[in-house]
Parts: sequence; C-alpha cells; structure tokens
Amino acid sequence: MEQGYDFGLVGLGVMGRNFILNVAEKGFTAFGNDLDAEKVAALISEGGNENQVSATTNLATFVEKLSAPRKIMLLVPAGKIVDAVIESLLPYLEPGDILIDGGNSFFTDTDERAAYLKEKGIHFFGAGVSGGAKGARLGPSIMPGGSKEAYAKVQPILEAAAAKYQGEPCVAYLGPNSAGNYVKMVHNGIEYGLMQLTSEIYDLLKKGGDLSNSELHDIFTQWNTGRLQSFLVQITSEILAKKDDLTDGDLIDMILDRAKQKGTGKWTSQNAMDLGIPVPSIDISVSMREISALKEERIQANKLYTRPSIESMEKTALIDLAEEALYFSFIMTYAQGLHQLAEASKEYGYQLDIGLIAKIWRAGCIIRAAMLADITAAFEEDNSLPNLLLAPSFVKKIEPTVVAARKLVGYGITNGIPLPGLVNSLTYFDAYTSNLLPLNMIQAQRDFFGSHTYERQDREGIFHTDWEG
Repeated sequence: MEQGYDFGLVGLGVMGRNFILNVAEKGFTAFGNDLDAEKVAALISEGGNENQVSATTNLATFVEKLSAPRKIMLLVPAGKIVDAVIESLLPYLEPGDILIDGGNSFFTDTDERAAYLKEKGIHFFGAGVSGGAKGARLGPSIMPGGSKEAYAKVQPILEAAAAKYQGEPCVAYLGPNSAGNYVKMVHNGIEYGLMQLTSEIYDLLKKGGDLSNSELHDIFTQWNTGRLQSFLVQITSEILAKKDDLTDGDLIDMILDRAKQKGTGKWTSQNAMDLGIPVPSIDISVSMREISALKEERIQANKLYTRPSIESMEKTALIDLAEEALYFSFIMTYAQGLHQLAEASKEYGYQLDIGLIAKIWRAGCIIRAAMLADITAAFEEDNSLPNLLLAPSFVKKIEPTVVAARKLVGYGITNGIPLPGLVNSLTYFDAYTSNLLPLNMIQAQRDFFGSHTYERQDREGIFHTDWEG
C-alpha cells in the first residue's frame, strides 16, 4: 500500500493479535511487530488482507510502514521488557510520534518513561486495557491517561476498538501523567476483591447448603439476570457447568486451590497504605492468594486441628442470604477502590472524574457489572462524593442487605468456613459508619509509651499526659 498504516502494535501474543485485528475490523489499517516469526505469520493469515492488517519481525520496516505521526501501542509484559522495546524503537522514531503502553505497568514507571521520552520529542502515555483476550478482539474497556494532545490523535482508533455500552465507547481520556495506568491498577485491585468474594460465596453454598455444581450453576445463572449481573458472576456460572476432559467429573473439582497473581492487586493494596486509604476487601484478597500458595503447610495444619462439623442450612434461606451478602460486599469493594482513586487524584494531580471511570467500566472490562450504571449515576449527581457509601441512592441499596451479611458471617465463623472477603467488607462498613471507634485507646497508648500526644473531643489543641506521674 502506498499510504502508511494508521496504527502499529508491538507484541503479537494473544492479547496483541486480538487487539490489532479488532482495530483492523473497525476500518483502520494496522501493522504489527513481533520477534516471533510464527506470531507474525499467524496474524497475516488470520487478518486475510495485508492491505488492511499485516506485520513484520523487522523493527525498521515496522516503523517505516506507519503514517506520521506514528501511533504505536506496546502490548508486552510490564517491567524491563517495556524499556527494552522502547530503546529498540527509538532509533527509528521521529519527534511527534506516539507510544502507548497498553500493559499493566506500575504507574511510577510510566511517569519516568514519559519524562524520558518527552526530552526526545516522543509522546508516551499509559492506557490500561481490560477484558482479556476475548475483550481485546470484541471490544475492551480502555483507560488512557497522559498527553491530552497525543490522545486526541489516537482517540478515533481507541473509540472504535473499545467496547460499547448503549452505543457509548468504553474509553475516555482520564487525566495527565500516569492516570491511565493508575486507574487500571485499581481496577485490577477491585477485580481481586470481587473474585475473592465470588469464590467465598461459591464455597459457602457448596459446604453449607450441600449444593451440587449443577445447582450452583443454576444459582449463579439466575443471579446474573438480576442486580448481581456481572462478568464475574456470568463466568462463575459457566465454570460450574464445565465437564472435565480427563475424568468423568466436573472440571472445577479437579483444579488445585492454589491461586497465582501478577502483582497489580498487591500494588493497589500497597499504594492504598501509602495514601492512607482503607481497602480491606482488596487487601485480604491479596493475602488469600498468598495463603493459598501454602498448600503443603495447609494440608499439614489441617491434620493438627479439629474443625467444626458444618451444620447445613436450609437451601433456599442460605441462597437468599448469599445473594444479599454478595451484593453488599460487591458494593463495599467498589466503594473502597473508587475512594482510593479519588484520593490518588488529589495526591498525584490526576484530575480524575470518578463517574467517568465507572462509566467506561460498564462494558468490556473484567469488573463490568450492572451496578456500575448506578455508580455512574451516583457520581454524576455529586461529583465531589468522597465515598460511595455516602450516596443517598446507595444508602437505600446497602441498608436492606446488611442483616444478611451479618448472618452469613456469623454462620461462616461458627462452621469454620473462611469468609475473609465478606468479613472485611462488613468490618469496613461497620467502621466507616461508626461515629465512635476505639482509636482513642490507641492514641492514649501511643502517648503513654512514646509521648506522641493526642487530641481531645471536648476542646481544640494537642495534649500530652504524664501517665505515670
């Protein structure tokens, strides 16, 4: 073709190949690059029309094929590989070209890369992409941040490729610097929390209600038609129906209870602590993956301690409690993540619009859920809302579900069924909605042993007491 390709992509793994094919199917010409000749050949074969989508293993050829200013997305693993790809591209780039990191890079790395490339006249910004391989092909949720000027040049391409919710593209410019990567990080933290909660409810129903996988499939399928409608509830129902190819049983029963992680949940938790924002539902989801990794120790400990016999609950009652408790804890998890985003926006100068973020999460991404439409509406009504729990519309949603959460937590504790995500969600709610916490005792203790001072309830000022005088 005589004219250069509209869009370039480095990294033709499953995500990269699907995303570039998505772009090409939306009417833009796209050119890919990968060191692996088999991946290049696979893209060309699947694309079917090299004038619309093609690829090469040669970086010089790749850059030459793109129209100026070049718009290049990197979909490679986070970390040193991103830096290596940038350095390999630099000799062929020109001032005004645009690099987009579509991976899960840590947000401070994005800030450093953007500053480094700005000196060379190259625009660089992070754009979180959520939706997995299927979402990359059919339409993901995309979270870009950085140079607004650079984003404007790729906006038509990203809007075309993004998922659509009632016709609206699930992508929007979120803010300067590393805003896009930061929002994607917290998105993944929320994802950790929702996955933990869903797994707990599955476990509770199986153990406490003696429900079969077939019955659980029906329950989650039914829930996905109501207020719990979400991608994670949907795939849970599908997982429960999957038969094992290697045995006569269900696949879920054959999968080892040892979960892995790539770090974004941990980053969310660590950064929340840096900001002083509580996200206990996310924190415990990270810890539970770490506990799950201790499989051999857990087997040994199981033999050493007596566990309570599980007292079955009437199925219908248990299912109803579980639905309410899961809905309650989902709200708590979103509330914590969005609270962190609001605080980070002030701390890092992102100028985030929380309602807009909820809006682009409504379709395409892993944490998409029906309640995000309600969350969007709540923040559009009051864009200065510090926490979702303070939204009048959500007070009405949360209040009727609290009793069920309390009953389920009590039942789990009594019967030795671990519900750490639900417990932490309920504890967060009880602490956040309490006008008096026992932290006065902690302040007194700190002053007693370290003269750290304290404040009083009845008057202004900073005080210290000689406790042993």
